[in-house]
Amino acid sequence: MANKNAKKEYFVDEAGDGNLFNKKGNIIIGQEGCSRYFLLGVLDVKDPNSLSTDFLALREQLLNDPYFRNVPSMQKESRKTYFSFHAKDDLPEVRREVFSLIKKHDLSFLAVVRDKMKVLQYVNQRNQNFPDYHYHPNELYDFMVRVLFKNLLHKNSEYEITFSKRGNQDRTNSLKEALEKARKRYEDQWQKTNHSIINVLPDIPLNSIPLQIVDYFLWSLQRFYERKEDRFLELLWPQFKMVHDLDDTRKARYGCFYDKKRPLTRAAFDDNLPGI
Repeated sequence: MANKNAKKEYFVDEAGDGNLFNKKGNIIIGQEGCSRYFLLGVLDVKDPNSLSTDFLALREQLLNDPYFRNVPSMQKESRKTYFSFHAKDDLPEVRREVFSLIKKHDLSFLAVVRDKMKVLQYVNQRNQNFPDYHYHPNELYDFMVRVLFKNLLHKNSEYEITFSKRGNQDRTNSLKEALEKARKRYEDQWQKTNHSIINVLPDIPLNSIPLQIVDYFLWSLQRFYERKEDRFLELLWPQFKMVHDLDDTRKARYGCFYDKKRPLTRAAFDDNLPGI
């Protein structure tokens, strides 16, 4: 039964992209400017206000530190760290401060991962059966929303889900539809009905500290998948609740779950990597 007195807030962003082809229809997966993997993550924040207050104070402290006085990314005209934290753009010294502060907060992070070469196999197969079918990255994004939220929408009376905006298109209705489908899948599986309110809020990281923190979790996970670099993921792993690798299907058709009991390490990943 849902907790009628509680509203849950979630914050969602992506890493990588859903692109498979360029404008000419050529496959570009893994090439410069196009990721091999697509990741979607959600942050469960116990106290968003406290999180925002602490990180606003940290950025103010860093901007006033003489050590960073002439650093380009810390200048207003760069539109980078001066305005918001973004792991790809932040200096290593800044990232270290951000990571340290993240670890002091009560956070829980979940992510789903797709290997786009496996997505390409699905698209090619579907094209053979339905010649008029045309893949669009939104299709992959909405599918991953359904997977990510299947077990997250049944305990509370209201959900406020902030999605990082993607481009200029308003996809609020599409995202709400994906969330409703996720809840329906849970209800069908467990025969439990939940009439909680679901609010979808599009926003940008500039206006949302929690979205900036989602970016740091995703960046650490993306570095692992794209570069096999594990030190950032290892640092934040205590605050990861689960990573669902949908295409690691050698042992189970639904993929592989990494969690506290089964951490996502290079040894575990290599051991369970399905053959290609």
